Amino acid sequence: MKNKNLNFFCLVLIIIFFTTSLKSDEVNKLIDPHEYNFFTGMFDFSDDGKKSTLVGIQHQNENLYKDTFLGTLSPVTGLLVTGDTATYLYTGVQAEYNLGKLNLTPSFTPGLYEQGDGKDLGHLVEFKSEVQLSFDLFKNSELGFSYNHISNASLGENNPGANSYMFNFMKKF
Repeated sequence: MKNKNLNFFCLVLIIIFFTTSLKSDEVNKLIDPHEYNFFTGMFDFSDDGKKSTLVGIQHQNENLYKDTFLGTLSPVTGLLVTGDTATYLYTGVQAEYNLGKLNLTPSFTPGLYEQGDGKDLGHLVEFKSEVQLSFDLFKNSELGFSYNHISNASLGENNPGANSYMFNFMKKF
């Protein structure tokens, strides 16, 4: 029952933000544009005993973009919650590579993990490495798929890690 409610909640969020799309001239008038990434998927899909649904949100302030020799970098902050009440609050950096209408976005985000009733990842501090592939729906919206691995880099005695996949909807406000 929890998983169905979690998926329904995420679907409602996506529909609300998809249908309230800003026109391109409205986006250009914004002084402080922000991008929000709403996502849902499967946490630790490779562990039959501990896999769980997940839902989350990530924020990015486009005024903080920096063009570097590594590509366009920007800070991101987010939160994910699993169907087993595990939570991961993170902040880090992502790079963006535009390939026409496709976008490749790798990221690295250290964070704090609380097990809840979910999987014990071995430490409070965990590190998330992620890669996302998305395509432009409109000038201010993208739809994507991402894969990540969360691990404590052997900070704790136990370091099982977790592999997850997500479906993403990004919207600029």
